[in-house]
Amino acid sequence: MSNNQFKRGELYSVINGMATTAVARRLQKNFRNAGIEITIEQWSVLYHLWKEDGLSQLELGNRTFRDKASTTRLIDNLEKQELVTRVASKDDRRINLVYLTDTAKPLQQITYELANKTMNESLQNITKEEIEVVKNVLQRVYDNLMNKDLI
Repeated sequence: MSNNQFKRGELYSVINGMATTAVARRLQKNFRNAGIEITIEQWSVLYHLWKEDGLSQLELGNRTFRDKASTTRLIDNLEKQELVTRVASKDDRRINLVYLTDTAKPLQQITYELANKTMNESLQNITKEEIEVVKNVLQRVYDNLMNKDLI
């Protein structure tokens, strides 16, 4: 049975996209107001490196859902800001591993705090139960589409 009878403008992707854009804009504004001059896209790369430093460019692209060219540009710009450095892999010199610099490490705490602030702003008047429902539904949508890609 189909559950996809939508009125114009009610597509999940449109609603989800609008919410995602609003959260990203607010987080960018909160970064800027705190004097942090990185983009949300750059932050997503740093976020994954804070979780696991020394990832390959390919792995960073996979984890941030970006293509090779976009990932390269992001890392180039992070290098210019002296937040990351590339090191050729000892096992395969064609692979660049990306490491945080000492300049990037102090940004972790403040950007996490700003991300939490942004999420608190965005989730006002929304119950924990509602949040869990949305998380579960979006995870199932993602799983449905990812599983079909593997067939």
